Amino acid sequence: MNKTLEGVPIVSRQALAGLCLGFIALSTPVFAQCDPGEILIRFSHVTAETGHPKGEAALLLQTRVNEEMDGRACMEVYPRSQLFNDDDVLPAMLRGEVEMAAPSLSKFGAYTPQLQVFDLPFLFEDILAVEEFQNSDAGQELKESMVDDGLLGLEFWHNGMKQLSANVPLVDPADADGLKFRVQRSAVLMAQIEALGGEPFPMAFSAVFDALQSGDVDGQANTWSNIYTQGFHTVQDGVTETNHGIVDYLVVTSVEWWEGLQPDIREDLAQILLEVTHERNRFAFELGELNKIRVRQEGATIRILDDNEREAWVSALAPVYDQFRDEIGADLIQAAQAAEGGI
Repeated sequence: MNKTLEGVPIVSRQALAGLCLGFIALSTPVFAQCDPGEILIRFSHVTAETGHPKGEAALLLQTRVNEEMDGRACMEVYPRSQLFNDDDVLPAMLRGEVEMAAPSLSKFGAYTPQLQVFDLPFLFEDILAVEEFQNSDAGQELKESMVDDGLLGLEFWHNGMKQLSANVPLVDPADADGLKFRVQRSAVLMAQIEALGGEPFPMAFSAVFDALQSGDVDGQANTWSNIYTQGFHTVQDGVTETNHGIVDYLVVTSVEWWEGLQPDIREDLAQILLEVTHERNRFAFELGELNKIRVRQEGATIRILDDNEREAWVSALAPVYDQFRDEIGADLIQAAQAAEGGI
């Protein structure tokens, strides 16, 4: 069946490379030159500025804001942790030092336990199931789950499904026993590694490559786009295609800054962000598939689990649900499990 994401067909692999290469070529960085009197919007993120779903989305948002809101607002985008990393950006936002960001959903655990639902293992079949849940009433309500702490979610941005890598082959869950894995600072993600007998090691995204290269950590879990653009595959034994989780982002701002905007500014900015979200989310899957091809072409081993091997990983990580069900909310977990995928 030819499934679609936001109405766009999932294309064949042959068409994929041409589509994404053309897409990336149009994404040359545009650096803002803000004029006096314009509202400055600083957008901080941690990934590559081109060739990565978040970087591409941020560039398009910057371009459209600076063209369509010229004279009223001006956006400056800071990629690759040039302004803040994802661990520091939310406190900085509450201090008024940055206006917008798109941290990984795993970074919000200190502000709301509900967003931890996205960290549960093997919850979503694919990115279409993620899309369906995020667009549901339960998913949309999550955007306002942090307003009491001063943060407001605006839009979800896709990256893709997570794969697992290490400095040794990973086929059976027992292969992870005793290994040290870099994780995001999420209790659910740390519990996953512990369930496998490994040691979780929270670390900023910008530090992961050096830690893998030096052997300070043995492995990591990430999307094809993150793996390729950061070069993680070049310092690992290979990548196991587990599709066991997701890396998605929430475009976030402070309640105080957002509500302080003039209504017309806020409405125009929200509309541009909505349109950018729809356009760039359509390409997140294709871009991830292209980066998977690039990882293979650069000589990395990609291991595909058969049904029995995959079921072993599902079973090994199942106890994580019992550990966090009450904290996250059984109803919310059930709503996520009900989302249908099927790329």
